[in-house]
Amino acid sequence: MSQSGIHHVTLITRSVQANVDFYIGFLGLRLVKRTGGYEDATQLHLFYGDRLGSPGSLVTFLVWEDGAPGRVGNGQVSEIAFAVPVASIGEWMTRALRAGVPYQGPSRELDEPVLRLKDPDGIIVKLVGSDLPSMAPWGDEAMAPRRLRAVTILTETPEETASFVARFGYRPGPRAENTTRMISDTDAVDIRDVTGYVPGIPGTGTADHVAFRVPDVPAVRAEEVALSRLNSSPTNVHDRKYFTSLYVREPGGTLIELATDGPGFTIDEMPDRLGEALMVPPHDKQRAEAISVMLPQFAMPGEPRLAPRDLPFVHRFHTPDDPDGSVIVLLHGSGGAEADLMPLAHRIAPRATLLGARGRSHEEGSPRWFRRLTATTFDEADIRAEAEAFEAFVEEAVAAYGLAAERLTFLGYSNGANFAAAVMGLYPQAIRRAILLRASPVLEDPPMPDLAQARVLLLSGANDPFGRRAPALADWFRACGAELETRTLDAGHDIVGDDEAIIGEWLARNGGEEQA
Repeated sequence: MSQSGIHHVTLITRSVQANVDFYIGFLGLRLVKRTGGYEDATQLHLFYGDRLGSPGSLVTFLVWEDGAPGRVGNGQVSEIAFAVPVASIGEWMTRALRAGVPYQGPSRELDEPVLRLKDPDGIIVKLVGSDLPSMAPWGDEAMAPRRLRAVTILTETPEETASFVARFGYRPGPRAENTTRMISDTDAVDIRDVTGYVPGIPGTGTADHVAFRVPDVPAVRAEEVALSRLNSSPTNVHDRKYFTSLYVREPGGTLIELATDGPGFTIDEMPDRLGEALMVPPHDKQRAEAISVMLPQFAMPGEPRLAPRDLPFVHRFHTPDDPDGSVIVLLHGSGGAEADLMPLAHRIAPRATLLGARGRSHEEGSPRWFRRLTATTFDEADIRAEAEAFEAFVEEAVAAYGLAAERLTFLGYSNGANFAAAVMGLYPQAIRRAILLRASPVLEDPPMPDLAQARVLLLSGANDPFGRRAPALADWFRACGAELETRTLDAGHDIVGDDEAIIGEWLARNGGEEQA
């Protein structure tokens, strides 16, 4: 192959802000691109590298905000290494001490000085003293990472893995204990024999894949043909806009990508503006605004940011450019997540701050607000326990984030709407203004609190198969004294355009200060 070496490494993080603070604020890499994911545009994907995001300098992150941790094991990249100036290793240790970054060393590995760090997700990041040149220097010349030096692959089939990696311009290098180094003209792949170790499990804090360089699309297609003749694992070719790629698994199970050098990251941003704008995959352009609202926000190092608080429920804010002080708290439906209702709420109230929360009960791995016994019966003890926790969440969020309690509106859909109604019955001071979409009562013998200060919009679907008991919920709100507005729409269980219009009009009348 006319090109050789690593193109990029892609990993998974559970905290975009901590990730940005480490890779930009601490390591000093440049954010060269922020995009919605090409497989899932509602997943943020960040690319860090040198000044131009040159192949060989890139480390990228899929953001699974508050996602489940994975397990590093066989069939994965376990470590990444950056080349830094040899004389800078001591200063990097001092910098890690000042920043509170966990580290080990310095030591020598394969006859190179190495400082081992851990990023906020626990990923091992090695700084290797090596005078490798940078293609497009960025940052302090005496300190800055210059390019990727190496990755470490864990495998139970070290010979087969080494042979496979050799296809991409690597040749055998030095050995140390259970590690064989494969070297290219620019970097290395360390293949570690960990026979008998646990298999890797995908999740936050793990690597998704390592990508090797190829010059152009014909080279990708030629390699696709060659791998099919080799009877390798299935291959997939994708146009990622900034490069074309092919995915394949090596015999030990690690996901390998081949990525073209071009066209590169300057095709849609000027070199001095790289990474400033959110780029949405071309096939999702029509959803660009909704995607931008759903993706987690972050601040660059030195910019003001909302300090995260450890509250009873996983939660996420979306803050508009010109917030008006109102806050809409969002409660998703079964199987949803904290960002699902953000596009709807943002269209209705563009200047409102959105606070999405995630239910803590699960069914087949999908979040819910409380356990379900059958399709229409529920675990009432779980409802009461989660309602108590949610009441505490609201109280703590108001105090921790400086929210105006009188300007909170709660918008729930399906399971989230059912839960919000239950919270109002059990903790009537927690929710004073509620928009409930496709809600039904879930408490068999609900309390009868005084809800005279509450304003409620209840929107039902005429064809909703789960809406049979919606009138009973409306009767309960009236009996408790709530100021209730109900509408039955020509709809099923799904949210439709009429919901949006009615909610907008209702908020215009009821979205201000609490009534006396």
